[in-house]
Amino acid sequence: MGATFVVTLREAFEAALLLGIVYAYLERVGARTEYRWVTFGGVLGLVASVAAGVAVSFLSGPLLDLGPDLVAAAVIFVAVALITWHGWWMRQHARALKGDVYRRLDEARATQRLWIVGLVAFTGVFREGAETVLFLWGLMSQTTIGGWGGVTGGVLGVATAAVLGWAIFRGGRQLSLPRFFGVTSVLLLVVAAGLFSTGIGKLIGLGFIPAADPLWDTSWLLRDDSVVGGFLSGLTGYRARPTAPEVIGYVGYLVGAGLLFFTPRTPRAETPDREAARPSAGVLS
Repeated sequence: MGATFVVTLREAFEAALLLGIVYAYLERVGARTEYRWVTFGGVLGLVASVAAGVAVSFLSGPLLDLGPDLVAAAVIFVAVALITWHGWWMRQHARALKGDVYRRLDEARATQRLWIVGLVAFTGVFREGAETVLFLWGLMSQTTIGGWGGVTGGVLGVATAAVLGWAIFRGGRQLSLPRFFGVTSVLLLVVAAGLFSTGIGKLIGLGFIPAADPLWDTSWLLRDDSVVGGFLSGLTGYRARPTAPEVIGYVGYLVGAGLLFFTPRTPRAETPDREAARPSAGVLS
């Protein structure tokens, strides 16, 4: 539940943020009558995301004939790769998001084709929705995740993201977006480390990595199949009896991906065009 909450909160909030930017732009230029295109595009993107989830579930049936554990391991490592890329991309481009969207909207307004705002809304919502489907598919491949707990976490994540998005654009904008993305990046990093460790455990079970004895056993204190243990398993990758390869993989991923996520970028000299394109202080400041 914890991991699905974090993933859906992050992805749904990014979609809400993009929609809010588009709505705010249309209000600023006095084109509130074009709101319908944004709403239509957002709803269509949501429907397409749900359809993608249904398609993934349908296609996973034939894939399981290759071996459930093998498919689960492949799905887990794909999800880890996507989470890592997504976290890195957001760290690199989050501050330019508003400026990029505004440039596309300015072009649409200049050509009198404001229906394009619907396409912007659709692509933004569908991209986040499709990523969520793939992330959750990887999380559901863990034996300790699933059922109503995962569904509840996902619903709560979407609901919280909707409330935060509404509060930013209708309220006082007290939420610090850099801080929000920083905190959720750390949480996603921990979730991905747990997934990576789980994938290594799957490979051990398949015989690709030599089996090893557990380094410790805390099942007397907290079992993997308990309510709290299952929650921590999905959120942090907790294992009561982890092996050395699983622990090494967990720590190694945290260190490597942490450096990728949080190593400060070297400032580049601004050109006049880039300086002009930089978003003004406000939503993403």
